[in-house]
Amino acid sequence: MDNPRELGQARLSLDDTQISFPVIEGSEGERAVDIRKLRKETGLITYDPGFVNTGSCCSRVTFINGEEGILRYRGYDIEDLAEKCEFIDVAYLLVHGALPTEDEHRKFSRLLNEHSMIHEDMRHHFSFYPERAHPMAVLSAMVVSLSTFYPELEEGWDEETDITVCRLLSKLRTIAAFSYKKFIGEPIVQPKAGLKYTENFLNMMFNSPVSEFEVDPIIARALNKLLILHADHEQNCSASVVRMVGSAEANLYASISAGICALWGPLHGGANQHVIEMLEYIRSEENGDVSKVLERAKDKSDPFRMMGFGHRVYKAYDPRARVAKRICREVLNHLGHEDPLLDIAVELEQAALEDEYFKERNLYPNVDFYTGLTYRAIGIPTNMFTVMFAIGRIPGWIAQWQEMREDPHSRIGRPRQVYIGPTSDETSPIQM
Repeated sequence: MDNPRELGQARLSLDDTQISFPVIEGSEGERAVDIRKLRKETGLITYDPGFVNTGSCCSRVTFINGEEGILRYRGYDIEDLAEKCEFIDVAYLLVHGALPTEDEHRKFSRLLNEHSMIHEDMRHHFSFYPERAHPMAVLSAMVVSLSTFYPELEEGWDEETDITVCRLLSKLRTIAAFSYKKFIGEPIVQPKAGLKYTENFLNMMFNSPVSEFEVDPIIARALNKLLILHADHEQNCSASVVRMVGSAEANLYASISAGICALWGPLHGGANQHVIEMLEYIRSEENGDVSKVLERAKDKSDPFRMMGFGHRVYKAYDPRARVAKRICREVLNHLGHEDPLLDIAVELEQAALEDEYFKERNLYPNVDFYTGLTYRAIGIPTNMFTVMFAIGRIPGWIAQWQEMREDPHSRIGRPRQVYIGPTSDETSPIQM
């Protein structure tokens, strides 16, 4: 479907006047009232905090049905992609609209390898960050710095699409690993030819001059699936920021850097870190008493919050959470880990699913509830959890930015407001 179908008209009654607006429908049956002429014809705007009822664009990238727990990238079910595809193939799908052929896969892999290193001058940037600089701050700053090393992106996009995509996908992974090495005070490990995407990342993270390291294929596959789960999620906060910044014709690097900053927030990509902190709090401060925690979560006067439950979009079980839970089990069983936090998480999930308060409010576990436990088992530190989210989300951000740039109806983002401040007043000179 090239454009949404027009189904009919919605009528707005304003005093003695009736105004009609088209009702449009997308390919999955989603309906919307097209209000683009609302202000021009009525002088009114809509008031919609958080834009929860506002469609900012028409998109072919990702479909979500929150009531039924459905998530698809370009028509492919998320669970199917996670089980059958490599992350780089899903990245190709999001950017190009189709899964790659065998030849396209080989070419894409080769480009990822060729563009995996960062410029030698750029490496020096790491030495100027404080020793305990947060990896998300480093990631955002380094990504926007890429525009100074590769300014040719300003001159065009179409001819060098794959190179630009691979440069971002591959270098962001390298920057993330370098920032971790900087944080722990170890020498950086360069990317290595012959390793696949997730294998290379794990090697750069955990290889060391003083210890032997071999990439565990089970762990690499688990990480591959986790990145796929995070690859895109429709018009979420960070994707909307990428589109908003890009709508001003800012370059891709600047737009992605802004998306990273949006992702950093605890209500968005930082939630998996807060899940671990919550589980540790339950273990240490509440003696693992899940029933007490549930009661606290239901008490509006109590500042305690249940992290990892509920979602702005999903009113059923998050389909990504089902996959993330399986991955978590597989990794812990493979490594032989007995994580007491997992036991608390499982008990907490079961208790919440049986609790009427949570059922009435559709508060199911979301993807963040189990991903942090898996990252923790792999050896990734808590302050890197959101960085892992960002690595996975890069192809989705690129696809959203690209679609926005190519949309003939796209305009610079500029929401309206309802002003409630003081009215006109006369300025009095300050008496000195």
